[in-house]
Amino acid sequence: MLSKLNTENFRLRSNDIFEGLSRQERDTLTMSGVTHRYRKGEVIFREGGIPAGIFYVVSGRAKKFKTTTKGGEQIFYICGEHELLGYHALLGDERYTDSAATIEEAEIAFIPKESFLSVLQGSAVLSGRLLKALGHEFTLFTTAITNLATKSVRERLAYNLLLLDEKFKTTGKSGVASEIRLSRTDLASMVGTAKETLVRLLHEFSNNHLIEKTGNTIRIIDRKGIVREANLMGTKTRFKYH
Repeated sequence: MLSKLNTENFRLRSNDIFEGLSRQERDTLTMSGVTHRYRKGEVIFREGGIPAGIFYVVSGRAKKFKTTTKGGEQIFYICGEHELLGYHALLGDERYTDSAATIEEAEIAFIPKESFLSVLQGSAVLSGRLLKALGHEFTLFTTAITNLATKSVRERLAYNLLLLDEKFKTTGKSGVASEIRLSRTDLASMVGTAKETLVRLLHEFSNNHLIEKTGNTIRIIDRKGIVREANLMGTKTRFKYH
């Protein structure tokens, strides 16, 4: 379902990519954009496609992934509310090098290339935020590659649970355990292991009272224990997606 994008859809929060833009700049984006309600699992764009604009996540979450040689997925980023999708290819003037799909029902705005670039060219605020977002995603991507090469499956699972715990935090409810809602298939794709291995390790984490799991929902109940499992004790790693 498509509809005109209104300013309310850009409600500003501390992690909003468009925070700090002038009213005129926001109006340029909102007046040209349309929103679409996506079902869970719906593709937003595919690897190899040509970008005609960028996507802004109004609500819900999406996964960014690469297709493997065997036709599977390697998820390397979970995109949440008030983040952008598809801007890497647009800025590089190239085809999409990855794909994106929703992991839950979501409302996502499409902003045409011309409108987005016109605001970007005149906004130091947006330019700075995009540089920060690019650097952040690159750090997560390289960390994921390093983890695949150097960490055990158990350590990678614990590490990704910590990342997802931050991603699924509910705004304004500090101290409340996050509900990580991700299919076992997608979580296995993030960790880089078989689904059967993932299920076995989650069962062990649950038996050791590190997590609680119900259906596809996971809660970390012993954060220090998960940090130990990730082999991060004594490090200063911060688990922030934004």
